[in-house]
Amino acid sequence: MLHTFLLTLTVALWGCGGSSDDEPTPPATVTLTASPESINAPAAGGTYTINVNTTGKEWGAYAEGDFFSFSTQNTTSQTGSITVTIPENPYTGTRSGSITLMSGAARKTVSITQAAAEKAAYNAPAGYTLVWNDEFDNGSELNSQDWTHEVQKDHWVNNELQNYVNHITPEGNLVTEIKNGKLRINCFKENGKIYSGRVYAHVNQGWEYGYFEASIKLPKGKGTWPAFWMMPVGNDWNTNPWPMCGEIDIMEEVGVVPNEVSSSVHTQDYNHTKNTQKTHAMKIADAEGAFHTYALLWTADEITTYVDGKEQLHVTKAALGSGHNQWPFHYAFYPILNLAWGGDWGGMQGVDESALPVTMEVDYVRVFQKK
Repeated sequence: MLHTFLLTLTVALWGCGGSSDDEPTPPATVTLTASPESINAPAAGGTYTINVNTTGKEWGAYAEGDFFSFSTQNTTSQTGSITVTIPENPYTGTRSGSITLMSGAARKTVSITQAAAEKAAYNAPAGYTLVWNDEFDNGSELNSQDWTHEVQKDHWVNNELQNYVNHITPEGNLVTEIKNGKLRINCFKENGKIYSGRVYAHVNQGWEYGYFEASIKLPKGKGTWPAFWMMPVGNDWNTNPWPMCGEIDIMEEVGVVPNEVSSSVHTQDYNHTKNTQKTHAMKIADAEGAFHTYALLWTADEITTYVDGKEQLHVTKAALGSGHNQWPFHYAFYPILNLAWGGDWGGMQGVDESALPVTMEVDYVRVFQKK
């Protein structure tokens, strides 16, 4: 939608020259006009045009606020425009920002506000704001700026049988793909080897604390081991090895125990090698074959995981202990999605290769932090 109003601002530009008797020259005047003087967008958002006119030689603009984007046209001419794009507001609060126009010493600020949504689009707790997400609705491959593939041979960890490759196998088959608005992590047999995918979101930055959520459909089959979990960013494995470094398992499931999803945390004092890990499991009738939301709420003092909004695991620093060996969750972690095959847990009763190929589907991944 296009909205046009006219606002005129006159600003004096003072010259540096003088008359023959050293009197200052009369002030030069730049007139800067913009329409509209404000944008009031509905929650649904929209596209708006600000028409700009100046008597100066050129003009520019800058924005305050991160909920909209803008582009400028004809900034080196006296007449130009700004296109403002405002996406749908996912929150139940109004959003505000501005664009400031400049021409010489002239300034004019165009205010931008957006109405609140009647209902929040996301399931984040109150006070948390979306900082990153992938809805998997663009292209056919994962965005390499957001995601990193692990590349490892079979038996790399946990005696797992799959080979992890970067997107594509030697024969050209895809271990990860974007299709119909979903991320598909595929596990299959090729030339006698099992291949699958393991991907990291923002592996070099991650996030320290927040609410992390994904919608996932799990595969079926004896031997499958899908997971949504987190590990620390830039960890020094020599000085801070696993499990001292910490691990947060938001969701794991093995096909040999179908539809039982679990969450765990691992630390130096609490881990599965000692049978002391903190874990909790629940049965979901159609975890294999239907989408469910798996989430983590992580603060400096607590870790809570959820399945479809129902609490799964809850641990606290006060209960486990505040030392690094008990609570190493005080630095950034990055999310991981993978589909393993076999291994110490997934293959604890063997594997059934007749189940292959299998696919783990992910509808979205979202990260929120408290602002």
